[in-house]
Amino acid sequence: MASPRTGSRELRCDVLVVGGGVGGVAAALAAVKLGASVILTDQFRWLGGQFTSQAVPPDESIWVEQFGVTASYADLRERIRAYYRRNYPLTTAARAQRHLNPGAGYVSKLCHEPRVAAAVIDELLAPGIGCGRLRMLQPAVPTVVFTAGDRIESVELLDLRSGDLVQVTADYVLDATETGELLALGGVEHVVGAESRDQTQEPHAALVADPTNLQALSVCFAIDHIDGDHTIDKPARYDYFAALEPDVWGGPLLSFVAPDPRTGRPLARTFDPNPGLDPLVVESDQRTNRGDVPLWLFRRIAARHNFEPGYYESDICLVNWPMHDYFLEPYINSDDPARVEHDARQLALSLLYWLQTAAPRLDGGTGYPGLRLRGDVTGGHPDGLAESIYHRESRRIVAEQTIREQDVSLAIRGDAGATSYPDSVGLGMYRIDLHPSTGGDPYIDIASCPFEIPLGALIPVRLDNLLPAAKNVGTTHITNGCYRLHPVEWNIGEVAGALAAHCVASRRLPRQVRADPALREGFQRLLGTLGVQLRWPSISGY
Repeated sequence: MASPRTGSRELRCDVLVVGGGVGGVAAALAAVKLGASVILTDQFRWLGGQFTSQAVPPDESIWVEQFGVTASYADLRERIRAYYRRNYPLTTAARAQRHLNPGAGYVSKLCHEPRVAAAVIDELLAPGIGCGRLRMLQPAVPTVVFTAGDRIESVELLDLRSGDLVQVTADYVLDATETGELLALGGVEHVVGAESRDQTQEPHAALVADPTNLQALSVCFAIDHIDGDHTIDKPARYDYFAALEPDVWGGPLLSFVAPDPRTGRPLARTFDPNPGLDPLVVESDQRTNRGDVPLWLFRRIAARHNFEPGYYESDICLVNWPMHDYFLEPYINSDDPARVEHDARQLALSLLYWLQTAAPRLDGGTGYPGLRLRGDVTGGHPDGLAESIYHRESRRIVAEQTIREQDVSLAIRGDAGATSYPDSVGLGMYRIDLHPSTGGDPYIDIASCPFEIPLGALIPVRLDNLLPAAKNVGTTHITNGCYRLHPVEWNIGEVAGALAAHCVASRRLPRQVRADPALREGFQRLLGTLGVQLRWPSISGY
């Protein structure tokens, strides 16, 4: 559309950040810190996306405590630990741990409850709100993007509480939504789903491009295990999911046997609620302990023995397991996304019901009726599950620089390491990890090298004042698998917010900053003052 509609409330800011997930929060903090006026929007009660409303404990590199993340991300992690030390009755031994891991989960060196991250994020944003430089629109969703030529003029948002329309005009608009919603609304050149091998020359790319082929999404949930029968009502679609045996699975979906992501062969998982293992001896290092076999310990977010006796009746386990990955149909560009979400929620509830009533127990019996759904831990959604969907894949901009498998794959790059970019604006490290897809693909799990984030991946080929600030950067379906995790999304968002504020102040366009070596190096120095690392140190053993 060329011009805004009349009748809506109008607001003005330097930088509009649409989406309050991991990248959106980082973007808003960076832009405010650099002097810009910012409006941040989100549709959910808790800001923080993967950390909070999606209830996904952080997936991070093995060096996260040393290097490879931005200073603000490291600060967020330490603030989460400090929150526990200030407010929770930790044992003396747990409190003394420099790298406190409250949940002692195998997946991360910092497994924690979503509400703690939500509280810390609110604390981080409070100074900007207090001085008036940051305004919140929450809960709100974008409905229309108004463009003129190669610029976004304004974005219309629907206030979900009042039903009012709010028109926001901004110098820069950042798409930090979970699915790249502004790209579709604004007619921004973008890619959805899987590219073909001819398009990207990637060894693991599909033979034929398929915009409906996306990674599985998940609706996570938290459980504990206490005395009594806490069995939920039988989900409406339980019988369907209990009988389902997808081709990529090799057996029933609701089972403790699921494909090994790295080999594709069936792998039996174990389930033992509240094991007596000392949480202080848990090794959260996926080089030596992948951790995805003992399901209770894999993403545990509260280890009861880290706290004074009796404070927690039980550990709290976060369920983000293969068995409730929803890959039957895509959410993005669906004719009925609400129904897709409903069915994904039904799958998650069906997994819980199966655990409570039919799962094989170690003692030879069936079912764990003592499992209790902890909806209070994940935000209070009416069904007891996480407030929002965990989307592993988004729409992605057609960018000046596209990151391909051959830029990061260890098998291809070897000792040379990942592609190094003169316009690097950050770092990341994670395996290329793709879950089963809506196109029928099994797991794709490829070793990667520690990689850089090129500024060109944040620059759209046409739009001058839109920047991606989440998982919607210039990756492919394949490389999205390693650029989608918490610290990388935070880094992308932080750089997008800093770039927008920098361009407002300097009256330069983002593509001008990238194209001119002097301007680019000046921006990289600015990122250095924010604590954004641009190059990996010499490392081995990954």
